[in-house]
Amino acid sequence: MSRVDYSELADQEERSRQVRYCRLKTEAGDQVAELEVHSFQMRFGAVAVAAEGIGGVETQPEFRRQGHMSRLLRQALSGMAERVDVAFVSDGIEGVYEKFGFVPAVADGHLTVSVRSVERAVGADMDKAVPGIRSGSAADLPMIVRLYNSAHAQRPGTHERHEGWNRLIPQSTWRPGSQSLILEADGAAVGYAVLEGRSFGDPLGSVTVDELVAVNAATVRLLLVAVARLCWQRRLSEFIVREPTDSLVGRVARQMGCSYQQRFPSSGGMMAAVLNRSALVNRLEPELRRRAASHVLDERFVKSGFGALQCGELIPDGRALVRLLLGYWSTDDAQTHGVSILERYVSLCSAWFPGGGTPFLPTPYSHRLDRY
Repeated sequence: MSRVDYSELADQEERSRQVRYCRLKTEAGDQVAELEVHSFQMRFGAVAVAAEGIGGVETQPEFRRQGHMSRLLRQALSGMAERVDVAFVSDGIEGVYEKFGFVPAVADGHLTVSVRSVERAVGADMDKAVPGIRSGSAADLPMIVRLYNSAHAQRPGTHERHEGWNRLIPQSTWRPGSQSLILEADGAAVGYAVLEGRSFGDPLGSVTVDELVAVNAATVRLLLVAVARLCWQRRLSEFIVREPTDSLVGRVARQMGCSYQQRFPSSGGMMAAVLNRSALVNRLEPELRRRAASHVLDERFVKSGFGALQCGELIPDGRALVRLLLGYWSTDDAQTHGVSILERYVSLCSAWFPGGGTPFLPTPYSHRLDRY
């Protein structure tokens, strides 16, 4: 068998994100396997850190089951560890990425909203258009970035979107692109909804909102009415909103009447791995202090515990650590799953790791437009 060489092609831009292509090729130049490494800023609460994510993993059929993908992943991860302290997989294949230190760390969930519930809750007339609603355009992207970053400023698992962000799905002949609705009041945009596009020739289909953000509850209601009206026109009884239940959108939808489905996979899904423990914990010290701000703690005790966390004496398993940092687990969850925590630091860990969906830490969430 001819030699297979590893290479990287860096600084490529794909839909406003920096991407690195990692490849294995034969001496003859034939492609053996490839993956993409995406760069972004990942929130762990109020602090976002530089991170990289693995996507687009593929091995050519004639080279499968020969160990090439394992080699490619290990070499790519080695390079990632030189640049960032934490890695992610957007939609991991079950039973694969655990071998490389990844664990499921962000649950997937969505709201299902009944058109009738919206109609009853707000007394909407589905025959009438919602005032201030218009179709979105590229000119609205700065507003979308600003509102999104504000709405999810402390939500783990979300990306801190940069100026120039545009992850909307472009329209093509057989692939529906993103459709956006913008809500304006007094000449200013106060909310938006990004919908999955409809497939060409699909007479009914379904309506799914990839994300919905607004400045207050009243504007959320108006956007939900606009989506419900769209469903009513298509003779659909319900629609999906991909937002967490503790978001402003989730709270308004719950008041109207909705269901919430959340999936916690035992393998695969949105996964994470710690690459450099000490550096990651050090970067997240301000976030840990923010979470523990309401607790009365001795400063020397906090510094001692932080040092133990940084060096691995406290919570030595990096897989448990990343789940705690992202709020996927609380301290009680970790102990339930058999994670041993030094007795003298249990109270400190309870302050640092309250779990998502609590007053000090929103539910971790990954929006579809930022996946890879």
